[in-house]
Order: sequence, then C-alpha cells, then structure tokens
Amino acid sequence: MAGSTVADFLLHRLREWEVDTVFGYPGDGINGLLAAWGRAANQPQFVQARHEEMAAFEAVGYAKFTGRLGVCVATSGPGAIHLLNGLYDAKLDHVPVVAIVGQTNRSAMGGSYQQEVDLLSLFKDVASDYVQMVTVPEQLPNVLDRAIRTALARRAPTALILPADVQELEYSPPTHAFKMVPSSLGIRWPELAPDSEALRQAAEILNGGSRVAILAGSGARGAAAELEQVADLLGAGVAKALLGKDVLSDELPYVTGSIGLLGTRPSYEMMRTADTLLTVGSSFPYTQFMPEFDQARAVQIDLDPGMIGMRYPYEVNLVGDAATTLRALIPLLVRKDDRSWREGIESDVARWWETMAMEAGVEADPINPMRLFSELSPRLPDDAIVTADSGSSANWYARQLRFRGTMRGSLSGNLATMGPGVPYGIGAKFGCPHRPVIVFAGDGAMQMNGLAELITIKRYWEQWSDPRLIIAVLHNDDLNQVTWEMRAMAGAPKFVESQTLPDVDYAGFAASLGLQAIAVDKPGDIAPAWDNALSANRPTLLDVRCDPNVPPIPPHATVDQMTSAAKALLAGDEDRWGVLKQGVKTKLQEFLPHRGAR
Repeated sequence: MAGSTVADFLLHRLREWEVDTVFGYPGDGINGLLAAWGRAANQPQFVQARHEEMAAFEAVGYAKFTGRLGVCVATSGPGAIHLLNGLYDAKLDHVPVVAIVGQTNRSAMGGSYQQEVDLLSLFKDVASDYVQMVTVPEQLPNVLDRAIRTALARRAPTALILPADVQELEYSPPTHAFKMVPSSLGIRWPELAPDSEALRQAAEILNGGSRVAILAGSGARGAAAELEQVADLLGAGVAKALLGKDVLSDELPYVTGSIGLLGTRPSYEMMRTADTLLTVGSSFPYTQFMPEFDQARAVQIDLDPGMIGMRYPYEVNLVGDAATTLRALIPLLVRKDDRSWREGIESDVARWWETMAMEAGVEADPINPMRLFSELSPRLPDDAIVTADSGSSANWYARQLRFRGTMRGSLSGNLATMGPGVPYGIGAKFGCPHRPVIVFAGDGAMQMNGLAELITIKRYWEQWSDPRLIIAVLHNDDLNQVTWEMRAMAGAPKFVESQTLPDVDYAGFAASLGLQAIAVDKPGDIAPAWDNALSANRPTLLDVRCDPNVPPIPPHATVDQMTSAAKALLAGDEDRWGVLKQGVKTKLQEFLPHRGAR
C-alpha cells in the first residue's frame, strides 16, 4: 500500500480480516482514522452511535449474535473512558471485541496535555488479555493481528491504542530485519477433545447415576444435537444458565428452563434432588442453586481451561469443545432403562408452563408485565433474536419466553449492567439484518440511554433487509428490580427518591423520529400490538404501561418468606397494599388446580 497512511492500512487490514462493521463515535483523537474512512468509501462501515458506551454495547451485541468479531472505535481521553462499561460487558460474558482508541500525539505524552489519559493503565484490566500502543508504522500489523486473534481465541476484549500523529504517518511494513515483528492473516481452530481415559472416567460417573441433571451454558451453543442425545441416554433433565437460554429448545419436555435467581421451579427442584451433575459450557456462579456439595457426583466440560473446575467439586474436568467432547462421550454412555426421574421432570416442566400462563393471566393495574411476554412467546418468528435489559424485564425474559427453532437471545449476563438492551438490538440488526429483533427494556434503561439510541435506529434502519426492530418498554415509572431487591434482600420499604422515575412519553418520542409507536395501557391491546409490530415495515416502539407491583418471585421463595417480606412492606412502603395483593395473587397460581394435574 505505497503512499498510504497508517490509518489507511488499519482499515485495509480490518477488511482483510472480513470485518464489515465498526461501531463508534468521532473525536479529534481519531481524525486520521476518520479521514481514512472517507478515502475508503466507508469500508468497513462506520456506524455512529450516540455515545461511546453504546458503540461498545453494539459491538458486543454484534459479536454475540453473529459469532464473529465485534469492533468499536473511540477518540482519546473521554471517548476511550466511555467504552469501558461495554468492554467489561464483553469481558465478563466472554465475547470477542477489539477496541481501537486514539491517543494524543507522541510529542505531548507525559505533558499533562488536553485529553491525555494513561490508556495503557486504563485498559490494563478490561483488556488484560491484550492491550498495546502503536508508536511506529511497522508495529501496526502485528499489534492489530494479535489483538484480533487474542480476542477470538480467548473470547475477550482487546485494545489497540493509536496516537493521533501515528495515524497520519506514511505506512511502511515490517522488514526482514533485527527487532522487526512480521505478521500474517487468518487462524484455523483445532477441535479440542479430552483423552480417552478422562472420557472413560466421566462416562463411569454419568452411567452410575440414577438422577442426572445437566446444566448447559452459552458454551454449549452449537451442541444442541449432542446435548439432546446425551439427555436421552441418561434420562436427564436440562437446566440452562441465563446466557445459555437459546442453546436448547424450550419445547423439549425435559428442558427445565433457566436456573438461579431468575430461574424456574423445575430447575430448582431438579438440582435439589439430583445425584449426578453434568455441566457443559457454563460458569454459572450461584452455587446455592446447584446440588449440595456432598449430594452429587459431577463432571464438567468447558473449552476454557481457566474456567474449568469452578463452582462445584467436579470429579472429572474435561477441557474441550462441547460438541466434540459430547460426541466422543456418547458411545461410552449406557441408556438408562428406568425413566421415572425423567418422567417426573417432564411432569414438573409441564406444570410450570401452565403456572407461568396462569401468572401471566393475573389481573393487574393496568397491565401484568408477564402478559407482555406470554403474548409474544407463541408469536415469535422462528429466526427471531431477542435481547433483554437488566432489571425486571430480565425476570420475565428468563421465565415466560419459550425459545425454539433458531431463535437467539441474550442480555448482560455477568456484569448485569443497565442499558445494553437497545444497543444489543442495534448490533444484532447490523450483524443479522435479515432477522427480526425484539428488545425488552425497562423505562429506567430507556431513560438512561435507550431513548438516545432510537436516533441511531432512525438513521440506519432503512438499510436492513428486514426492518423489524421492536422495542417493548416496560413503563412503570419505577426502577423496579432494585425496588424489589430492597424489599426482599434489605427488608426495607421502597425509597421513593431513588426509585421513582419521571413519567416520559416513550411512544411520543419514537413517533417524533418517524418510527412506528404504539401505546398500550389495556391487557386486551397487547396481542394486537404485537401482531402490528411483527408485520410492520419499519421499527416499532411499544410503550406498555405495566404494574410495578407484580412480584418477580424467585423459584425458591416460600409462602413463609413472602409473609416475612410483607411485614417489611408494612413498615412504610408507599405501594404496600398493591404489592401484597399482587404478590398473593401471583404466588397462589402455583397451588391452584392445573389442567395437567394428576
């Protein structure tokens, strides 16, 4: 690339790595890069977010739903700082993202210059797998290639820091000389599987159990057929960590759904009584929802040696790709003739889905938020992508939506940060423009940053082959998840000054941008609203007035625990009577007769 700048070569190299989209926000610390984008006819496409944090979230959403590398770019100083929360989301959920950030000129470094921040120190933790600054042109290909390979190999964020003056230098490649580091494109992945003795030991444990529970996480994605076969042979039930909600169809009668605080009762009961545990591709952290440590023999399969042997006293820890390892394990497994364990799980699962339908049907003022999800579930297109923001919407996403087919879904799993729902959806649309995307966001998340990102949607939606991006706002004027956590965990009534939100016309804001906007304040209007949005020729915002007093009851909650929480409410919570009424009505659904009851 004779006569080109360092910035020109960087974009050329990204194209060679088949990067087609970069999410970012401009600033003078990356002026050289922006000029290069102009010369490169916007290839890869620069997608302008409203804020650098949103650009990072969009890169995470893009990577999560495509399986490819996500890339984000920001200017020096404040721009780089703003990326951090989105990059930590990538780090904690093990998502490959490369951040490209500007820096002040080399001549100004160390001089307390404007927007000078020690970026190597700043990114040292979030990009701990690889962060490097390019100071001469010959350094660039190696640093960029290593940042990309490391992000993909370790499923982690990495960072490349590019001073403003270096961006505009004439590019010259590394030469065949002392202290030069040449580089090359591409990477081919091995199929990692454990040795035969380890497989034999794992099979012995699994064959010896009579009540086998499987816990599947996002690392099991792509191993659905193998998981189904193993579950059938072992007569096992399968619980899913929240990030693994889309790894196996919820229509399979032995899939117990999510596990944990946002999980289901069948998952909770299965883990309480299992004598054997097989964990596949999950680092689910809440050990209290797994079997007692002396209760079950256990086997773990994970591709990452750094995540193996965690969370539970596993007897055999198998490092390998989930599908490859399960395929090697299957011939060693003996089909269990006694299916009573499996039959009990299937009965519990069937009753649970009936309970969920009954809870969604409980009247509320004005709308039970569970009904918003339950009405969508059977309407979901088979190829839908669903994102949920942190907060109470994550509860209903985990419990009310039945995934099937090639549906994908995700949220901020381990960081559990507010605000990624809408930018995740935008990243998904750029990565999969032919697929419908549905976002569930609380009104707190919308006020934090979702409203601004509607402007990003306005700018770009017409280039998506399927224009359906639906954002459902749970409008209850309350930071609802924390309000419930205060009541349940701190035994404290709602603190109005921190928890109550100003009322905003979300539909009105969306309509002002030219998006379809539907305000819903009656339960009977939910189904027509979904039908309208799913058949629309443009993005849609559903502004749904939800009752904040409908409780997100965890699966292990007992009537006694709810009574104790009620006593705390009576200490002065402004919504105490509504909470008590809705809590009793919702919990009661578990004990009422069910159609499938025997």
